Parts: sequence; structure tokens; C-alpha cells
Amino acid sequence: MPDEGLAMERWANFLVITSTAAATSIGLLFVLITLAVEKRPGEVAKIRLYLTPTVVMFGSVLGLAALLTFPNQSRGSAMACVVVVGALGVVYSVSLLMQRGGKRERFIEASDIVPYVACPAAAYGLLAYGGVVLGEAAQRGLTIAAAGMLALLGLALRNAWAIVVDVVTKPHREK
Repeated sequence: MPDEGLAMERWANFLVITSTAAATSIGLLFVLITLAVEKRPGEVAKIRLYLTPTVVMFGSVLGLAALLTFPNQSRGSAMACVVVVGALGVVYSVSLLMQRGGKRERFIEASDIVPYVACPAAAYGLLAYGGVVLGEAAQRGLTIAAAGMLALLGLALRNAWAIVVDVVTKPHREK
């Protein structure tokens, strides 16, 4: 089967849509952060623990889409971008379980580890795998990477929604 090359122009609409969704969602998260801190000033560390992975997921999709739209992207550079973003994402996700600054910030429920750590690590792993496959079969690798990007967007939207519901349903605490 002849090599089709990268044919990134075929992916332009997908990258525009995913990057726009990620960028818009990041903006909305800043509004959520403001509301959450106002409503629960004593819980800033917990708010940060839940919001940061969500912002990182949106930022990863936005950053990868931007990297993949560079003009004259070669297969090697596209492969490197996808693999590096995926690998760094896996490392970041796993690091959420590590101790920070002498004390451990924990997720409120043990089941929160699945949507904030395990599933994102799997999505980032899918990205990294897509980058590796991209080296052999460009379109197949980009399709796998696209599945990872969509998984990250879906997880980030789910997590953002869970945070919004939590902030809205808990009563306001006075300072």
C-alpha cells in the first residue's frame, strides 16, 4: 500500500474543532474557578486538586492541535509531538497520586481516581500509542491520536460538569 504521507490538511477541521472546544472550555473553567473560590474559600486546595487535571486535559488537546497544525509538518515531527504529549500526560496523571510538599492532597472519594487519574492516563497512553503507530502508518496513527484527543475532551467535560454540580449544590460558606 503506498504511503499517503501525513495529509494533515485532511485533519484540519478536526484540529480546529477540538482546539476550539478545548480553548472555550478552559475559559469557562476560569469562571468556575472564580465561583468555586468565592463559594468555598477554605477549600482552595481541594478545588485545585480537581480543577487542575481538567485544565491540563483541555490544555493538552489545545496544545497538541496547535502543534499538529504547524505548516510543513513532517511525519517525524508529528510523531514526536503526539508521543511527547501522550507520555507527559501519562506521567502527569500518575503524579496526581504522589505526595506533594510533605502532605498528601487526596481525592474526596476513592472512586474519583478513575475519572481524574486512571481514565486520563489511558487516554494519554492512547495518544502516545497513536504517535508510535504514526511512524508506520500516518493515517492510522493520526486516527488513534484523534481518539485519544476525543477521550481527553470527553473526560475533561465530564470532570468539569462534576465540579460545576458540586459547586452549585453545596451551600455558600461565609468567610
